[in-house]
Amino acid sequence: MPSGYRHTREDVVYEEDQYELTEDGRIPIPYRKTAKYQDGNTIDWLHEEGLERERNHALQSQAGVRGILLPALDSARMWFIVVVTGIGIGIAGAWLDVLVKWLSDLREGHSGELCKAWKTWGDYLGIDSILGRSLIQAFIYVVLAITFAGGAALLVVNYAPHAFHTGIPEIKAILGGYVFDAFLSPWTLFIKALGLALSVASGLSLGKEGPLVHVACCMAYVLIKLFKEFRHNEAQKRRVLAAAAAAGVSVAFGSPLGGVLFGLEELDTFANESDVMWRGFVASAIAAVSLQWVNPFGTSKLVLFQVTFVSDSWRAFELIPWVTLGGILGTLLIRLNVEIALYRRNSVLNDWPVLEVVCATSVTAAVSYLIVFARVQTSELVANLFQECDASKDYHGLCNPTATVENIFLLCLTAILKVVLTAWTFGMMIPAGIFLPTIGIGACLGRAMGLIMQSLYRAYPTAWIFLSCPPDPSVGCISPGFYAVIGASAMLGGVTRMTISLVVILFELTGALSHVLPIMICVMTSKWVGDALGKDGIYSAWIAMRRYPWLPPVDYRDKGETGASLMKPLEEIIVIEDAVTTVGELKEILARYHYHGFPIADSHGGFVGYATRQELIGALDRLQLDETEAERQKKCTFSKNRLRVPAEERADLSEALEDSVIQLRKEVPQELVVNMFQKLNLRQILFTHAGKLTGLVTKRDVVNLLTSHFPHAAALAQQPPTKSQHSYS
Repeated sequence: MPSGYRHTREDVVYEEDQYELTEDGRIPIPYRKTAKYQDGNTIDWLHEEGLERERNHALQSQAGVRGILLPALDSARMWFIVVVTGIGIGIAGAWLDVLVKWLSDLREGHSGELCKAWKTWGDYLGIDSILGRSLIQAFIYVVLAITFAGGAALLVVNYAPHAFHTGIPEIKAILGGYVFDAFLSPWTLFIKALGLALSVASGLSLGKEGPLVHVACCMAYVLIKLFKEFRHNEAQKRRVLAAAAAAGVSVAFGSPLGGVLFGLEELDTFANESDVMWRGFVASAIAAVSLQWVNPFGTSKLVLFQVTFVSDSWRAFELIPWVTLGGILGTLLIRLNVEIALYRRNSVLNDWPVLEVVCATSVTAAVSYLIVFARVQTSELVANLFQECDASKDYHGLCNPTATVENIFLLCLTAILKVVLTAWTFGMMIPAGIFLPTIGIGACLGRAMGLIMQSLYRAYPTAWIFLSCPPDPSVGCISPGFYAVIGASAMLGGVTRMTISLVVILFELTGALSHVLPIMICVMTSKWVGDALGKDGIYSAWIAMRRYPWLPPVDYRDKGETGASLMKPLEEIIVIEDAVTTVGELKEILARYHYHGFPIADSHGGFVGYATRQELIGALDRLQLDETEAERQKKCTFSKNRLRVPAEERADLSEALEDSVIQLRKEVPQELVVNMFQKLNLRQILFTHAGKLTGLVTKRDVVNLLTSHFPHAAALAQQPPTKSQHSYS
């Protein structure tokens, strides 16, 4: 059999290799079969891991120096991708910050050759009338916002539809085994990065943090394509993408430790492999160093929102107002966003995505311009809300003690406005993250709560609740800036349901290490409240709506059900009969049913094995059968039953059988079945009894079970599943 030959079909690319090419020649590798998965499939983790073990064994089995150098060279390729990805996303993230800052400032004024020559548009155009200056400022502000957002939407819709949204739900699904290569293409990378700068600069209620994770994974994917061993091994590819995702979070927040913990908690990538966690750590550190080297903030620090508090200590009574922040409002934002997404899909807006972006931007810019705290970029708003009052600085009267009521009203109004705008914006056809607007909402509410407590303390300094504070209110006891930090953490926890990684990200983001404990308490409370009102965070909700085959790492408990209640019974399964099904019948089955694979049984129902669609097509191709009637009538044999059929009347397809097939009895507890899928990354489990096939359960069945509580599962799927499209994968 020739080495490296290739078969193609419209729905599968099938490859076989017997040799691995190296600089010194060919390294013989045990016969192996590799299938390039098409988008929409789920990888076979057991098969991919087996291929990787075979390849590593072949490299280490070489005699002499080659047995030492080749594994080292293989490891060097991996580290090359990790290091270059970290450097690339660090530099890209830094220059993205610079570009966004320049574009957003352009909406409010014009700069000369020197930054000090910056003028508002009214001054630049020489308009003396107060009314005229206000009108021209508002007009340019809105027009440039529409231009930036509309440009981003046009790029996404016309050139890279997968560049819209945040990208984290898709990355979670990809790392879980879902195949979606178009989502990581170089063109998607370019449009995502450029569109992200335009959409953030437009002033829409969105952030860049989640999309940066997508950008980092796209960078890693481009580098992966340079090396054959990564191109052909989906499991190894996902280990690299996991490290890239951690680097993306590191750059987004200036939080290297938070990036690693985000991958551990939210992406569920490092649970079983310490080497993957180590690569994520290195990628995050290198990305953070690259970001600090470019120094986009001009502070020579990674801390994005440097905070200073009245005191490094906090009082126990402050826990009462703190725990009331977040949780409920986070759940409200999720539900509102889901309902808007469903309305968008089922209305005329689905046919006019660019027009929707233009209209939403017009409303956002016009309304935000009227509210001082909503007019500026969210990052600038958050930075000022986190700061304590300084005599030399007064952010739009926020520190004016005579305007406390007005400030509380404006902050609450800004928070309510951002909840509505964020719920609508997160899902439009533009790159959009939800971290920063959520932080902004929480910071507004937290600062408002801090101002309320500060006013109460100044009015009643001797009240029993303030006994732990100094009796002189001028000394200072309440820190409204830290209330903003608490509000941001509680709101973000309620929306994303993150816990450990969120706490670490926030103290790296703000430098508020002395106040980690109250942040932990408030994040914990917001998650408890959020889980009581709804099980799913924002990313899990979108994964369910888009019907990605992702298994949430939940601790599933059945109510006495067994595997029989979850499995597809034998009557509903398309079974290939060993030594009975003809070649022509098999081709008809493959053409009619788009299942990922098919169980094989003999004429008496005895279980023979399981064969995937790719392997069956590849096995038929290798036989090179003609389309004559005699060839089509040959019996397909997979086991010793082939001895019952004359050699000239059979087609041996035994090599198409899967090497490892998990079999259970249908009486096993349902939670055991679910746990096996979660822990072993299985695609299917076959149920047998006394050697006879009784049914099967697939990853899709388990996903449907775990998302059955969500009423809008698959509502945003690209194509509603039909019976013939429902895959055994």
